Amino acid sequence: MRVRPVSFDVLVEDLADRLASRESDSRLRVAVDGAEAADPARLADALVDPLRVRGRPAVRVHTRDFLRPASLRLEFGRTNPDSFYTGWFDEAGLIREVLAPAAPDGSGRILLRLWDAAVDRAAREPYSTLPANAIVLVSGPLLLGSGLPFDFTVHLELSAAALARRTAADDHWTLPAFRRYTAEVAPETFADVVVRLDDPRHPTLVESAW
Repeated sequence: MRVRPVSFDVLVEDLADRLASRESDSRLRVAVDGAEAADPARLADALVDPLRVRGRPAVRVHTRDFLRPASLRLEFGRTNPDSFYTGWFDEAGLIREVLAPAAPDGSGRILLRLWDAAVDRAAREPYSTLPANAIVLVSGPLLLGSGLPFDFTVHLELSAAALARRTAADDHWTLPAFRRYTAEVAPETFADVVVRLDDPRHPTLVESAW
């Protein structure tokens, strides 16, 4: 295994090239997986314009818009790491409303937001129709290893120390969930691309994942 330090801009261009070259005539479902401390949304957002320049319409989806209702999510308390690990995210809804219809043979009719957690009710978002060669970029934590049907996966890896250091104090209760994710899923062993982000100013690509 070899690692290669890159700038954030180079990382974005490398990923955009790689994604744009895959299945150029059909849709592609991409996971950008990482804890909030790794800011997967930043990377996924940064990919949108470079992909469009390369002729691939890009659509963004955040897992924070696919949470389960509070009555289910918080059944065992607001700071239960096991619930966060297994019960916060509506994976069935994400598959039904995004990943299944965004498949190459799917309808192409997706919801960008399913649940508004701030008011704890359905987001009432209208459906969108994807172009035939669209790339759907889904960002959030704990996306790998549970059978979500992605075509390409990016994992943003943090050491335990970096994760603890960069996680807000109010969210430290989630750290056991990420330790469990590392131990049980080991996403860095099978993601298509692994990016080490202990220093967010200096990403490092793990070359064996390419």
